[in-house]
Amino acid sequence: MGKIKIKLLPDGTIKMETEGIKGEKCMDYARVLEKLADAKIYNLQKTEEYYQKEILELEEVQEIKNIEY
Repeated sequence: MGKIKIKLLPDGTIKMETEGIKGEKCMDYARVLEKLADAKIYNLQKTEEYYQKEILELEEVQEIKNIEY
């Protein structure tokens, strides 16, 4: 499970870092924070984890297969 670190700086800037969240999934968290804080993303730095693929555990894969469309 990943972590999100949020820092509120004295000038009002919000800094968010993700850890353990691989791939583009981290962008979902950034968008949620953007909406919650009624803020705008001005600077985005992608980490090495952004370019890695998320590996689903076997239990998660089985749950996905059981979904009916």
